[in-house]
Amino acid sequence: MKMDEISKQYRDFTEDFLKNWFSQFRDEPQKLLYEAMEYSVLGGGKRIRAILALEFCRLCCDDWKKAAPFAAAIEMIHAYSLIHDDLPAMDNDDYRRGKPTNHKVYGEGMAILAGDALLSDAFSCVASADLSAKDIAFAVGVLAGNIGSWGMVGGQVLDIMSEQRELSEQEVLDIQSRKTGALINASCALGVIAGGGSEKQLQAACGFAGLLGLAFQIRDDMLDVIGTQEELGKGVGTDTTKNTFVRLYGLSKCEELVEKYTAMAIDQLKVFKDTGYIVSLAKSLTNRKM
Repeated sequence: MKMDEISKQYRDFTEDFLKNWFSQFRDEPQKLLYEAMEYSVLGGGKRIRAILALEFCRLCCDDWKKAAPFAAAIEMIHAYSLIHDDLPAMDNDDYRRGKPTNHKVYGEGMAILAGDALLSDAFSCVASADLSAKDIAFAVGVLAGNIGSWGMVGGQVLDIMSEQRELSEQEVLDIQSRKTGALINASCALGVIAGGGSEKQLQAACGFAGLLGLAFQIRDDMLDVIGTQEELGKGVGTDTTKNTFVRLYGLSKCEELVEKYTAMAIDQLKVFKDTGYIVSLAKSLTNRKM
């Protein structure tokens, strides 16, 4: 299968899993909450993080569907983070993936609660995996560590704290390794856990994730400058006053760094076999135009 076909297979599988997960709540009295949750988690997106979880599971055991609850949970958490990022108190964005942001449709209060519920329900999804109690507990710890105060949320806090001053290179790296890199790290690590991978494979997956996340974020910062709202499905130029990699290095240097970190990420994959797809995926993510 070609890369696009494999990605579509993973993406469609994740979409179906998420739809089935939410279908059990349709008759609940708080159905407006579930509607708001589905609006964001089923509102499009490339499912990059879910794909990474499913692919790393395949690299370890071939049966990639074992990682389904983990992949879905990661997408729930990603959706929650975007809902909260778009709020007036945060980035105050009107559009996400070409549609009005969650709070523009459901109001700020419901958007906050939808994000809260997605975060909480993600852990119920993880707990439903057909794995040993030990592996599920390990996965919960990995996921919580990457999205909480040490990881994604901590990175967002550092970002808010830095808005009124220019940062050093290390400070920008500290923010982005948490805001973007931590959830990518969780995706790859959970895939290895679901696939029963070795400690060596887990370390390699995390090494890959850290470097890929860095290249991915640099490209994202570049697209905020050179992309269009039509291409990206969200506002552009919104980060011009933020401490981004483009502000730090300039576009030309950023292009060089994307190539460098992508190559370094791919080099981490030597412990795995049949890496053609994941290598092609990494290159496509860091060379993307949207």
